[in-house]
Amino acid sequence: MKLLVTGGAGYIGSITSELLLDAGHEVHIFDNLGRGHRKGVDDRASLIIGDLGNRADIRKAMLEVRPDAVLHFAAYALVGESMECPEMYFDNNLIGGIHLADAMIEAGVKKIIFSSTCATYGQPETMPMTEDLPQLPQNPYGESKLMLERVLQWYEKLHGICPVFLRYFNACGATGKFGEDHEPETHLIPLILQVPLGKRKKVFIFGDDYDTPDGTCIRDYIHISDLAQAHILALNEGISGAFNLGNGGGFSVKEVIEVARKVCGHPIPAETAARRPGDPARLIASAERAHSVLGWKPQYPDIKTIVEHAWQWHQAHPNGYED
Repeated sequence: MKLLVTGGAGYIGSITSELLLDAGHEVHIFDNLGRGHRKGVDDRASLIIGDLGNRADIRKAMLEVRPDAVLHFAAYALVGESMECPEMYFDNNLIGGIHLADAMIEAGVKKIIFSSTCATYGQPETMPMTEDLPQLPQNPYGESKLMLERVLQWYEKLHGICPVFLRYFNACGATGKFGEDHEPETHLIPLILQVPLGKRKKVFIFGDDYDTPDGTCIRDYIHISDLAQAHILALNEGISGAFNLGNGGGFSVKEVIEVARKVCGHPIPAETAARRPGDPARLIASAERAHSVLGWKPQYPDIKTIVEHAWQWHQAHPNGYED
């Protein structure tokens, strides 16, 4: 297939593009390189530098490429930042997404795989989390993603587009070529790995008095390659609707730190700090629908393998893509 990947220079977009190319697809990346990395673009893909905030940019790219489908990763994704700058999140994540959908309609492109998030659910009362839970976001990031889901559902009814919503849990890990390089970094595993890399003296644990076996938050970690594979499967004809992507288990903050100590051979000092507002004790996915409908089978559900792959990439790229 001929594919347009928005945000293809970012963490998830770069690795999904790599696997799409490995599978024989033609990939055109659309990115403004504001938070992505030029070195994160696979040499086999074409790069179109443009901004979804500029309707003319995405319209021109869509009409030139005329892809068979779009994979949409171009979004801001920091919860704390969204609480401080909500207007930035609604502008980029929602308005930019509408510009993308409008360009698709004009070019006659019907299929879109949307990088959504478990943050659309807010703090659910039942676990593991299924796709039919109420969507009650607790921050502008989750709200902006949910609003675009709803826009795309209306466009499905009124314009005949076919959206797929992939609601991620905690994406992590790396491939041999591409990995995680954010500024600022907020994700647990790369923050932990910055200690043995000599970039920070210790890692902070935000709260150790949760109702969990060791008192720290439990999250569902999913290898980035498994996440990318779900996008490839979602391109199949007849696939639409929402899918949670996770491993259905979960590991606590302390468990992840302990695994990293063994993988890196480093003591990785940890210090307990105050809870962060709004952090649920557990977030665990039910991915049964992805298994049964997509035929998705994660290859790397083990947290040790996830940390090993991340560590290998960070050792080779201690300064991220700035190397």
